[in-house]
Amino acid sequence: MTIEDSRRNAAIGQSPTKADVVCIRYDDLVAACLGDDGSGSSSSSSNSSSDVDVAHLIECAFSSIGLGIIAITDVPNLSDGRIRLLRLSRDLATLPSEVLDGITVPESMYQVGWSHGREKLEGDRLDYGKGSFYANPLTEDLVETMLGRRRRRSCEGSDVLSEWEDDESIGIIGTDDGLRELASSNPAFFAPNVWPTEHLPEVESTFREVGGLIHEVGIMVAKCCDSYVSSLCPGYERKLERILRHSKCCKARLLHYFPPPEEEEEEEDSAPDDEDDQANNDNGVATDEFSDWCGWHNDHGSLTGLLPALYLDGDGNIIDGPPDVEVGLYIKSRDGRLLKAYIPENAVAFQVGETAQIHTGGLLKATPHAVRGCRGPERVSRETFAVFMEPEFHCAMDLPVGRTLEDTQCVEDERLLPSSVRTLRSRWKLGMTFGDFSNATFAAFH
Repeated sequence: MTIEDSRRNAAIGQSPTKADVVCIRYDDLVAACLGDDGSGSSSSSSNSSSDVDVAHLIECAFSSIGLGIIAITDVPNLSDGRIRLLRLSRDLATLPSEVLDGITVPESMYQVGWSHGREKLEGDRLDYGKGSFYANPLTEDLVETMLGRRRRRSCEGSDVLSEWEDDESIGIIGTDDGLRELASSNPAFFAPNVWPTEHLPEVESTFREVGGLIHEVGIMVAKCCDSYVSSLCPGYERKLERILRHSKCCKARLLHYFPPPEEEEEEEDSAPDDEDDQANNDNGVATDEFSDWCGWHNDHGSLTGLLPALYLDGDGNIIDGPPDVEVGLYIKSRDGRLLKAYIPENAVAFQVGETAQIHTGGLLKATPHAVRGCRGPERVSRETFAVFMEPEFHCAMDLPVGRTLEDTQCVEDERLLPSSVRTLRSRWKLGMTFGDFSNATFAAFH
C-alpha cells in the first residue's frame, strides 16, 4: 500500500479488511545499506534487479500514515529456521507443568524463561491466551558481556574500539560493582537465560540461530530508517543503527497461542451490556473481540522482528493457514481503521516500537496491534517468534534537535488508541533512561 493509497482510503472512509504489508526484498535492502554513504540517501544500487527506492518504502511503512510494519522477503536461510523453531514452540508449551516451573523466573518479572497468564493487556484481566518463552539470542548473560567490554576497553583503550564495541555505560555506571548492583535491582533486564536443556535441548541452538539472523536483518532496516529520518530532520544523529548494533540487550519471545477453551467456542459473539467495558474507539469499532489471543498494545522497544505465524492442528501437524480467515495480526491504522495485516511466509516483518518513536521525534511511529484467536471446532494453535531490538538500560530517551514533545506523542493519535493501550505520555518523560521507561511499561502491563 502506497502513501497515496492510504490517503485515498482515509478520505473516502473505506479500507480493505486485509492490508498487504509494505515489502522490501532482502537483496534490495542489502544494496541500499551498501549504497548509503550517510548522506540520507538509501536507494538500492544499480546492480540490483530493480531500482528500488528503499527510503520511500520506509516512509510508506513507518511514517505517520503507514501501518508501522514492513516485511523483508527472501531472507537466506530463514524459511527452514522458521519451521524448525515454531514447531518447537508448541513442544515447549505442552511440556509438563513441573518442567515449565523449572524454567520460570518470577524475579525477572517473567521476562526470562517461561511465562503464562502474567500479563494484563485488557484492563485487569490476565492474558491466558498465549504462553511465552523469553531469552536473549545474542548473549547468555548480559552483565558478563558488559563487564567483558569494560575489560577490553581497559586493556586496549577506547580509541581502538568501534562505537558498538566500546562500553557506553561506563560514563553513567562508573564501576563494575555499580553495574552488578544495577543488574541485581533490575532482573527483568539483566537476568541470564534459562533453557529447557534436559527436555528440549534443540530449543537453545535454534532460538539463537533464528534470533541472531533476525537481529542482523533488523540492523539493516535500522540503517535505512536512519537515512530516511535524517533526510527530514537535520538534527537527527542517525542513532537507531548505532544503538541497536551496540546493544546486547535483545529479548526474543517464542510464542504459543493456545486453542480457545471449548466452552468459548460454543458462545456466540455478542456486544457487552456495559458500554464502559467495550474497547471502542471514536469510530465505534469494537476492538476487544480482535484481541483474545493477544491484547492491544504498542511495542515499547526500538524495532520488533516478527516471523509469520505457523498454524498447527491438535496433533501438532502444520496446516495450510488457519480454518478461521479472521484469525491473525490486527493493526489500528493512524486514522483509526482496523486492518488485518498479511505477512508473506517467506518474510520477516519489523514493527516500530515506542523507543524508536521517541528517538526520531515521532518521524517513526508505533501502532497498536493485537492477535485475534481462532473460532470454530478445530483445535488450532498459532506459533510465532518476536525479537525485541532495544537499547541497553542506560541509554538516554531523548529527542533529536528540532523535534518537540508534541511531535513525539501527539494528542490526536492518542484519541484513536484502544482503551487498553496506555499512552506514551503516561510512561515516558524527558530525562528518562531506557531502563526507566521499560520499568514503567512493565508496571503498566504486568
